[in-house]
Amino acid sequence: MSSKATDLAAAAPLSWWRVVILALQGRRHDYTTESLNRAVLLLAVPMVLEMFAESVFAVVDTFWVSRLGSEAVAVVGLTEAVMSLIYAVAIGMSFAATAIVARYVGRTGSTRAAAQVAGQVIVAGIVASTVVGMVLCYFAPDILRILGGDRVAELGTGFARVMFAGNLTVFLMFLINAIFRGAGDPAIAMRALWLANGINMVLAPCLIFGWGPFPDMGVTGAALATTISRGIGVLYQLWHLCGSRSLIGVGLRHLKPVAAEIRLIAVTASSGIAQMVVSTTSGIGLFSIAALSGTAALAGCAIALRVVQFFLMPALGLAHAGATLVGQNLGAGNPERAAAAVWIAARYNMMFLGSIGVLLFVLAPWVVTLFSTDPLVIVEASNALRIVAIAFPYYAVGMCLQAAFNGSGDTWTAARLNFLCFWVVQVPLAWLLAVVLDLGAIGVYLSVPVAFGLLTGLAAVLFLRGRWKKHEL
Repeated sequence: MSSKATDLAAAAPLSWWRVVILALQGRRHDYTTESLNRAVLLLAVPMVLEMFAESVFAVVDTFWVSRLGSEAVAVVGLTEAVMSLIYAVAIGMSFAATAIVARYVGRTGSTRAAAQVAGQVIVAGIVASTVVGMVLCYFAPDILRILGGDRVAELGTGFARVMFAGNLTVFLMFLINAIFRGAGDPAIAMRALWLANGINMVLAPCLIFGWGPFPDMGVTGAALATTISRGIGVLYQLWHLCGSRSLIGVGLRHLKPVAAEIRLIAVTASSGIAQMVVSTTSGIGLFSIAALSGTAALAGCAIALRVVQFFLMPALGLAHAGATLVGQNLGAGNPERAAAAVWIAARYNMMFLGSIGVLLFVLAPWVVTLFSTDPLVIVEASNALRIVAIAFPYYAVGMCLQAAFNGSGDTWTAARLNFLCFWVVQVPLAWLLAVVLDLGAIGVYLSVPVAFGLLTGLAAVLFLRGRWKKHEL
């Protein structure tokens, strides 16, 4: 087929289901020339499914561990609170990985050009996870004792140490998937997470309860199952990253530390990490204020957060699609196409999250009964869901605009927006409404759509100014 015929075939309209099939197959596409609507869908479908799989991971462990009693649930909850900081560092580094890899691919037109930086990202992840794992493993009993008391420390030290020691699998899972997303092959990232999820679904109850030939390890079995499952997922990733048919072709020579590359990754990742830490810690601040209104308010807030996160994770997949297109098209010297891609992703995301918001507003009490039968908790969680759901349509846009800054490598802009909107505005506003004006937990919930609205408005202003288009890596 001639080059012209190939271009015409690539431009030919396809039905949405055909685009979905192509996206799941993971075929290679040139996202700097592909139809933008099609490019967003080709990237978004596997990214949405990848993020959905990440949501399912935590739900599976909580489901099985809850059969062991409230103390076991407390162990998991407290350990996850510490792990959230590990996730923040890993995700912050993944922003840098996607941005730099995408820029290299767009600049050269070849995924192989990203092998060097991909190798350096892996080295940085191994070093960071090793340091973090050693420190947290040593202090695990003390951390649990401070957060939950002697009984929780006695029951959960094994669980915590396995999770902390296995944090390398968390780092590599996030970082390698970010490399694949930046290279424009999110289908491999999706398959890696679904493979890990499938193994965890089977292995978790076996190791927790001692089914069949497996030992009865209790709550520690959940940590071991999660670590093993993620480890197998990482091996699958490495096979695709380093194998003879690899899209990128990372080899041992790419793992030799290069000061300039490490410095670039560190600088870009530092603001991404700050961005995630601000988001994580501001959430803890809201929980603390909600706790002043009693146990029912705190439980309702926790349930609402779990439901909201379950739906925000897939929406993040659409934002990631826009970020990849930003990086590749900036690398190709086409900033206007990058901007257009973000608005398309934002429109799709607004339709998705807007629909979810309507459903949650209408069905909030029914959704909450899946997690609690306490009438007071149901009322609190329903109020929280309905108020936060109002913000879904415009936060869908803000999420994509922030991802665009991250995709360009301008992660400091997104970090500053998070700090301003969440710590300078949201947390003090929640305190003012809940405590000073005596609205209770309702005041905490009302602070969320205000912060989301401010974030989206400011992000839109900065996006339209266009300085991110000139950001150099």
